[in-house]
Amino acid sequence: MTGVPASAAGGSGAKPVRGGKLGTAAVNQASLWNIANILTMVRLLLVPGFVLLLFHDGGYDPVWRAFAWAAFAVAMITDLFDGHLARAYNLVTDFGKIADPIADKAIMGAALVSLSILGDLPWWITGVILARELGITLMRFWVIRHAVIPASRGGKLKTLAQGTAAGMYVLVLTGPLATLRFWVMMVAVVLTVVTGLDYVRQAVVLRRQGLAAERAAAAERAEEALRTTAGTAADAAPAAGAVAGAKDVHAAAEARDAAEAER
Repeated sequence: MTGVPASAAGGSGAKPVRGGKLGTAAVNQASLWNIANILTMVRLLLVPGFVLLLFHDGGYDPVWRAFAWAAFAVAMITDLFDGHLARAYNLVTDFGKIADPIADKAIMGAALVSLSILGDLPWWITGVILARELGITLMRFWVIRHAVIPASRGGKLKTLAQGTAAGMYVLVLTGPLATLRFWVMMVAVVLTVVTGLDYVRQAVVLRRQGLAAERAAAAERAEEALRTTAGTAADAAPAAGAVAGAKDVHAAAEARDAAEAER
């Protein structure tokens, strides 16, 4: 949930490079089954388990809510670890790029919707957060042909605030802690909106730059095609002249031969 999908896979046999940038070779050689992708799959499997634990015995048993919180916490922690492993060892797969953001949004969406169903969290908060996450996901697909929107510090803080606030709401808290979790959630909502607007700005800029680059590349290809066509025509002109000259010489020789025959 921090922006660029980080979950990846390895097993290429190449020596890992810590902190290195993801290269074409790493992308092509990465294997599906590795610890980063396994952690992503574990996070996906935790989603239904978390929901079952949260709603067990009516959804208000403090013990089962604590178990649900544990499942939610494990899911959020695996998000940190699979991203770190992917960045540290340059391990990327198509599965990881797709499954990682799905797993992130699935666990958070399940928590928010479940808490709203139980009446612990106002629906408008759930709506704002989910609308932002869905909108940013669609916007990433909108600009993915041109560029990738990088993760920002604000996005990471937003994820941390959302996870902390949602986790506090999963637990049965009273008194000052119940008040504190409300304000933590308000911070999460503010960060959600602000970072969402920033992502929209980045997406618009990146798309404009991408379209401009495409137009420039198309113009360059057209100019190259014209140069090639002109060069081909120039090469063909001497050859055509030579053929015409040969025909003229042949015609003159035939005329001379005819004149001599008449004499």
